[in-house]
Amino acid sequence: MSYKVGIMGATGAVGREIIEVLHNRDFPVEELRLFASVRSAGKTMETPFGDIIIENADLADYSELDIAFFAISGGWSKENAEKATSSGCYVIDNSSAFRYDDNVPLVVPEINAAAIGDSKLIANPNCTT
Repeated sequence: MSYKVGIMGATGAVGREIIEVLHNRDFPVEELRLFASVRSAGKTMETPFGDIIIENADLADYSELDIAFFAISGGWSKENAEKATSSGCYVIDNSSAFRYDDNVPLVVPEINAAAIGDSKLIANPNCTT
């Protein structure tokens, strides 16, 4: 199985690192889409997956994605997480928006992957994790 993956905040340091990790770990990416602010939309970004045109994160259609990594501000994450998950997309949020929310599993896969359960929204302790 392979996945349609979106990275919100792809032009930032965390977004770029996610791209590298996906590549280095041979994650089964069927399609990689990169999203950032309107300032970056339309520009091309060189990645290990090839050159990809950056899209406006505010206009993302989550029904076209299986997984979205949110490497973007907590406020933006809070505004968009429900839109993404209600479209059937899994969201892995790297901001601090949901870390202390009892209704969102806080996950480090090597430690408590089972905590995900059936949640489509997953928080992690911080972007370096």
